Parts: sequence; C-alpha cells; structure tokens
Amino acid sequence: MKHVAMKRLALSIGAAALLSGALTACVPLVVGGAVAGGSMLATDRRTSGTQLEDEGIELRALSRIRSNVGERGHVSLTSYNRQVLLTGEVPNAQDKQLVEQIVSRVENVNSVVNELAVMGNSSLTQRSSDILVTGNVKARLLDARDLQSNAFKVVTARGITYLMGLVTQREADRATAVVRATTGVQKVVRIFEILSEGELAGTLPMPAKPQPAAAKPSGG
Repeated sequence: MKHVAMKRLALSIGAAALLSGALTACVPLVVGGAVAGGSMLATDRRTSGTQLEDEGIELRALSRIRSNVGERGHVSLTSYNRQVLLTGEVPNAQDKQLVEQIVSRVENVNSVVNELAVMGNSSLTQRSSDILVTGNVKARLLDARDLQSNAFKVVTARGITYLMGLVTQREADRATAVVRATTGVQKVVRIFEILSEGELAGTLPMPAKPQPAAAKPSGG
C-alpha cells in the first residue's frame, strides 16, 4: 500500500508540474514520455534498447518538425516501441501530411499514427484539462490491481485519451473499461500492440517488431 501511495503521489506531482508549465508558457512542440525511475524502467515491457530508441526518435523528430513547421501548429509526439503517435493541431492538411512524412523518415520509426487535427491551436485551458485527465487516468490504472500500470502509455488531447502499450487482449479490454469510466475522458482510442498470454508470460519469444494495431476508437 505504501508503494502504491508513493506512486500516486509521484503522478500527482508530475501532473502539477506539467500543469504549471502549461499555464506559464506556450510550447508549440511537445515530446511525449513519462518520468521514469529505476523501478519504472524495470517493469517496462520494452527492452532497454528500445526505450532508448524511442527517446531518440522523439528528440530527432521534434528537431526536424521544428525546422520545417516552426510555430505554425502545436504538435505533440509520443514514441512507444518505435510506433509514433502524433497529436495536437496544425493549420492545414498540408502541414498534417508534412509532419507525418517527416516523422516516418526518422531512423528506427516503424509506423506513425497521425491524430493531428486541422484546426487552430488548443487553448491553455484545454491543455491543462488534458494534463489533469492524463493524471487521473494513470491513477485509475494504478489502482486497478489486475493491471500493470507501467505497461500503458497514456496521452490525452482535446479530451480524447490514447492508450499505447504491449499488452494482452484481456489487458487491453480491461484498461479500456477503466479509462472510459475516468472523469474527463470523452473518448478512448487504443493503439495497442497485442501480445499472446504466452508471450507475456515468457513461455513464447516476444516478437522483435510486433505489428501495430491501427488506432481504434472505443467510445466515450
């Protein structure tokens, strides 16, 4: 119980820090990812090499987007197991396609899920709300004792919560139910890579490059 309480506190502190940043500055490009201590890394289902590759993908993609798009839009990107999720807003369809092309050419990227909206940049109020929703979702996943919360990457944009991770079908369905019931979540979109129970248990080899599932809305 003490360990769970400490992790919930860490989530609260992290959400507060991100919220503070959102209220004091406008950052047009955002790199995804969570603060990870030793215990977090130890339970990550990606290999350590893949985790480093994901960090490199985010940094390289961010730099290239900044060079080509500048501040025309508000683009967030999250890489998990070499699959990149793009969220945020861009002013036109051409920029949406340009960002996807830039990211798809980054070294080690396997696939890109382009969820960029063609519209004006979201407000600081909306971004702050999204940060709080993400924090609430992570806390709910942590409270679900039949789930390994660190197996999920959570991203929220304009009230839509995206779930990424290497999970079994049971975990995917259970997490979706938990997240859908979280206050502030308007819709859940699943971008999971599904493992068999044998792969998860280690009785079968983990696939080197799992085939990513397409973004799958799961309702509000």
